[in-house]
Amino acid sequence: MVNQYETVFIATPVLSEEQMKETVKKYTDFLTSRGAEIVFTNNWGMRKLAYPIKKKTSGFYYLIEFRAEGSVIADLEVAYKRDERLLRFLTVSLDKHAIAYNEKKRNAKKEAAEAPAATEEAQA
Repeated sequence: MVNQYETVFIATPVLSEEQMKETVKKYTDFLTSRGAEIVFTNNWGMRKLAYPIKKKTSGFYYLIEFRAEGSVIADLEVAYKRDERLLRFLTVSLDKHAIAYNEKKRNAKKEAAEAPAATEEAQA
């Protein structure tokens, strides 16, 4: 059965922008090659950690929301554990309420971004 999941990983802060993009591409390609459908991705950027992990005090946070079979998750987490660039990761299954909340949040953000453009056109 296909479920919707959300995974967040924290990459080491010593990565360059290019290396971070490669890491993200590696995992989105990993998911799609196993039949997953990417619903949404979001780069949260560099954030300070609540406590040091592997002597690092900050890290690159990245979120991927996707639909996939449950068997994909075990493979994904093995790949995460083998990757030295990742400090931490968490993958959760979303219920119907979480899915609705995420969609509502994305739509509200999209409308807020479109609203200033519409007012500028009206003023012109």
